[in-house]
Amino acid sequence: MAVSVARIHESFGEPVAQSVLDGITRRLAATAAAFDRSAEFPRANFDILAEEGLIGLTVAREYGGREAGLAESLRVLGAVARGEPSTALILFMTYVSYAHTSRMQNWPPIIYERLARQAVAGGGLIGGLRVEPELGTPVRGGLPKTVARRTADGWALTGNKIYSTGSTGLTWFSVWAKTDETPPRVGTFLVAANSPGITVVPAWDHLGMRATVSHEVVFDGTPIPLDHALDVRQPADWVPKPGDHSMALWNALAISTIYDGVAQSARDWLRGYLKERAPSNLGASLATLPRIQEKFGEIEVLLSTNRLLLESAAERVDAGREVTGLEANNIKYVTTGNAIRAVEIGLELTGNPGLSRKNPLERHYRDVLCSRIHSPQNDTILLAAGRAGL
Repeated sequence: MAVSVARIHESFGEPVAQSVLDGITRRLAATAAAFDRSAEFPRANFDILAEEGLIGLTVAREYGGREAGLAESLRVLGAVARGEPSTALILFMTYVSYAHTSRMQNWPPIIYERLARQAVAGGGLIGGLRVEPELGTPVRGGLPKTVARRTADGWALTGNKIYSTGSTGLTWFSVWAKTDETPPRVGTFLVAANSPGITVVPAWDHLGMRATVSHEVVFDGTPIPLDHALDVRQPADWVPKPGDHSMALWNALAISTIYDGVAQSARDWLRGYLKERAPSNLGASLATLPRIQEKFGEIEVLLSTNRLLLESAAERVDAGREVTGLEANNIKYVTTGNAIRAVEIGLELTGNPGLSRKNPLERHYRDVLCSRIHSPQNDTILLAAGRAGL
């Protein structure tokens, strides 16, 4: 039996008013080009989100949050991404950190409460630092080189992390590292971003998503309190338990939503351009041409397909109906591919104006291409789908 969106929202708290989200989209879009050019952390955007009480969206109500479920979180992330997608990607990491009660059961409760209340107050931004120069992403296996050594009063962390999304603007780093024990354990260590022994190396000079400031972060004996080893286990214990798809679901659907938001912004700009552009030899707007209407219709089909896939999957999750990690990753493959194709069609229809930096379409194209780099990448998704199918 279908579960209504209204019934789902009853379980997770009141949804954010659409007028609020529309206002956030407009305000973030107004400065998106400037952040793309400067490649600076979008602090002003997070001030806006804090004003609206949205940093702590997924925090439990007992700590003052909205306790939003997946569908509502994606709705907010989509609105933010339509305005400025780097902000949405940084925000996603904070949302997922506070949303997973199953994951947080391994955190010391006093630490989780402290960070959750910071988020509700408009701070507490937390990002996962997992990728390393030697290892790459741990999704493909292997132990991190970053090591946490026991000290008299806690831990000392040493190592390098690259592609550290949000680096210069986060309050907390959630660092994937191994211990110096024999055999080593591996897991998450919580590090305050203002701790000694931390250097941010400005290595992020990317094609798109430039305001994510995904720089290299170097730890040199950075001290960590003993209880900030949040979830450290034997490597074999990190194998997902059967039926535990929570992290895969959040990652795949949130990443898909963010880049779908980019494509929606591109579509919205394109619509205005096609309706306003009236070549003198045509005597009417480009939007009146059947060929233009056909190609714009292709964009509409791609994005409406994305919307149906993402909304139905999120509603199933919130209703307690299973969506497997394989299914979520399949959705990521389809929706990010659709988003890229939708923006490409816009470039085909506009020609040189679409690639001009005075228009936002070229920025949307650079941003949407970054959907390909997020784990799991397409080869991993297709290999898993093929094996399951066979």
